[in-house]
Amino acid sequence: MADKKNHHESLNVEEALSVSEAFIVKHKTAIIGFVAGVIILVAGALAYKHLYAEPREEKAQAAIFKGQEYFEQDAYDIALNGDSLGYQGFLKIADQFSGTSTANLAKAYAGICYKNLGKYDEALKQLESFDGDDQMVAPAILGATGNCYAELGQLDKASSILLKAADEADNNTLSPIFLMQAGEILVKQGKFDDAVTAYTKIKDKYFQSYQAMDIDKYIERAKLLKK
Repeated sequence: MADKKNHHESLNVEEALSVSEAFIVKHKTAIIGFVAGVIILVAGALAYKHLYAEPREEKAQAAIFKGQEYFEQDAYDIALNGDSLGYQGFLKIADQFSGTSTANLAKAYAGICYKNLGKYDEALKQLESFDGDDQMVAPAILGATGNCYAELGQLDKASSILLKAADEADNNTLSPIFLMQAGEILVKQGKFDDAVTAYTKIKDKYFQSYQAMDIDKYIERAKLLKK
């Protein structure tokens, strides 16, 4: 019985191998083409990364450096549009190096420049095209967006975005700032309960922040105004 079983299993294996060999022979051209295609795709991806994407990113970083200096000096118009010495400006960098992380950062800088120049519609166009998930930068850009809507009188949208920015930041540096700004807008709208909620979150969750030091007076003011 054992010999018959082993013989039967041997036949099954041989049959399976024969079927596999037949399949390979029949589809040899397609299989070779598939493998070659995979190799070409991998090689292409590596070439794109090392020969195009990374050098392009380095060029973008070099191009934006001077703009960051102008930005830190509050020279927002020059940072935005460039100078006569070869610096192109955040707007052109974002366009020329589109698809790079530096171009994405240039959009954020451009948006804040426009905001500080009082050009809020232009600021929103740049800020809302920014795409990032950094724990500090992304909420900061969202907060700037909320402030632009506030300047344009779109208070519901402004407070909603600022509250979202506070949640996304979730730290003692940015969150209390955005909650304070949202609270002030909500008070201005007469939404005193919502304002108290925003202020109380600073007191309860971000009690180590600078804003928490005198938050009680803001809470009491909102409660008194409600009466």
